[in-house]
Amino acid sequence: MTLQVTTDEGKKLTQAIEDYLKAIYKLQQDEERVTTSAIAERMEVSPASVTSMVKRLAEMNLLTHAPYHGVELTPAGVRIALEVIRHHRLIELYLANTLGFGWDAVDAEAEKLEHVISEEFEAKISEVL
Repeated sequence: MTLQVTTDEGKKLTQAIEDYLKAIYKLQQDEERVTTSAIAERMEVSPASVTSMVKRLAEMNLLTHAPYHGVELTPAGVRIALEVIRHHRLIELYLANTLGFGWDAVDAEAEKLEHVISEEFEAKISEVL
């Protein structure tokens, strides 16, 4: 199961797509346009893998790509990245505050769960917190 978030065209998102969008969003906080090598380093994948995914994300209108000038998320890409980040942060808080997980363990658990919670579950966590 993936997030209930879809592209504007209604295409379903994979965990890999969500992870790329989240990574690019975070990298964009430092640089307006993000290089594929920076993405590869952040994601710990090969530059060829990044190039392939960047093409796919551009086709989905989730980012713009100018060869040798990097990538930039579109508003749709930003929206999805922020939704994934929101899920991650809510899960971290829930695990720590409600379930008693140590802060050293919550990031890894949230990384796994951020992709599978429904919008209803997100709302309930938010309400409880």
